[in-house]
Amino acid sequence: MKRLLANARLATLAEGAPGLGLVEDGAVLIEDGRIAYAGAARELPAALSAGAEAVDCGGRWISPAPIDCHTHLVHGGDRAREFEMRLEGASYEEIARAGGGIVSSVAATRALSAGELAEAALPRLDALLDEGVSTVEIKSGYGLDVASECRMLEAARLLAERRPVRVCTSWLAAHALPPEYKGRAGEYLDEVAIPGLREAHGRGLVDAVDGFCERIAFSAAEMERVFEAAKALGLPVKLHAEQLSQGGGAALAARFGALSADHLEYATAADAAAMARAGTVAVLLPGAYYFIREEKAPPVALFREAGTHMALATDCNPGTSPLTSLLLTMNMGATLFRMTVAECLAGVTREAARALGLLAETGTIEAGKSADLAVWSVASPAELVYRIGFNPLHARYFRGERN
Repeated sequence: MKRLLANARLATLAEGAPGLGLVEDGAVLIEDGRIAYAGAARELPAALSAGAEAVDCGGRWISPAPIDCHTHLVHGGDRAREFEMRLEGASYEEIARAGGGIVSSVAATRALSAGELAEAALPRLDALLDEGVSTVEIKSGYGLDVASECRMLEAARLLAERRPVRVCTSWLAAHALPPEYKGRAGEYLDEVAIPGLREAHGRGLVDAVDGFCERIAFSAAEMERVFEAAKALGLPVKLHAEQLSQGGGAALAARFGALSADHLEYATAADAAAMARAGTVAVLLPGAYYFIREEKAPPVALFREAGTHMALATDCNPGTSPLTSLLLTMNMGATLFRMTVAECLAGVTREAARALGLLAETGTIEAGKSADLAVWSVASPAELVYRIGFNPLHARYFRGERN
């Protein structure tokens, strides 16, 4: 089936195009779920569009559908009490060392079946889809035993069956130590994180491998063991790195050619250069920075200088970023991290796709790619970054279908 989106303005975000790749009086031709043409309407060959269903976009802007490339969308329970504790003066590390933080979500997550976890995650996913999102990365990391970690990724796969969305899964068993392994990180990796990875991969549940490299979690040396296991399975890696301190995580990620290193508040110029050389995307997470009231912002200027690709994501999770809006995330990226409009929009489209290894499939409006598109009722693309608490989505297309 052919569908022609006409009378539109395009922000293609095509790599190599100036700025946002803007096209006035543009058109997008969709055929069998893929983009057959994207560009100026006057240059569209009549023979190519013959027989297409015409859709008048009323002069609206079309962008690639947003992509949330870092989420912890599947989990049990909430951590509202920890929010109160932070307001009363407790730090992230103090809460974690007192038995809170990540491990406080473990009991609630372990108690739920895969179906129940998926059902609990649906409202969070729907909030993202309501803003046009086409693709969501979902991590494990709140089960911290093999069976529970696998159930989390089963739930993530179920979400892709229940909604028109592309879900990428990440094995994040190296997220924290459960109470039963306190002080025994090596044994946890040997008995849970690494054998569990092999089992989950064998069941087709894993697209990538992640970890939390931080003094309250796992060291760079410990994460290297997990990365070696991922490499042996042919799986790409990514890493939570340099969020609370400088621990060598970004350098490790670059050395392994990671898809991304995420957070990065304490990244250095050397980290930025290494990531740029490796093609490792810096995924910035302003929701967590805002929510736990961090004071050290990621070094955006160093990433620009080094030519490191930068993406933005919600980091949706129950403890440090209960955020389900990429529109708000872009505004935070601009206001808190001083990113430009072009950097923010690229960060939730082209660069987010790059951070998931999906740039050949989605993230820009170019012929041959999946027709994942968002149609916006805005006067200019800058409005998507500028407004707060306002959703101007007019239509969402996923693989060519409006939904």
